[in-house]
Amino acid sequence: MPLVKAGFVVLDCAEPEKLALFYRELLDGEQTEATANRVEIRGADGTRLAFRRDMNATPPSWPRPENSLQAHLDFVVGDLDETERRIVGLGGRPLEAKDAAGPYEERGYADPAGHSFTLRRVAPTAPKQG
Repeated sequence: MPLVKAGFVVLDCAEPEKLALFYRELLDGEQTEATANRVEIRGADGTRLAFRRDMNATPPSWPRPENSLQAHLDFVVGDLDETERRIVGLGGRPLEAKDAAGPYEERGYADPAGHSFTLRRVAPTAPKQG
């Protein structure tokens, strides 16, 4: 029997209920537990996130150096543009508007509480035609 039953990435924020709703909608997930100071969700792909109430939480300032990136989430997606529209519709905002060079196409965003996350799409292995 494993010692650890489940692992979560926990984001501190002033309003865990609202932030949990943002990620639950983004990940097509479900709420699995809620208390007065913490909400847990599980995405359709099994991703587990929790949101803990901290009235003094301040969002990271990435990419600016003061109070810079502490941690962030990466999500693999099939369509960057479609997912971006959904993020903006849910209250998130783009941090980087251009696609990164390299083996992945990726874009940076902030959730409604200011936590950064990245959408990543694995580039096709065959060269583009046309």
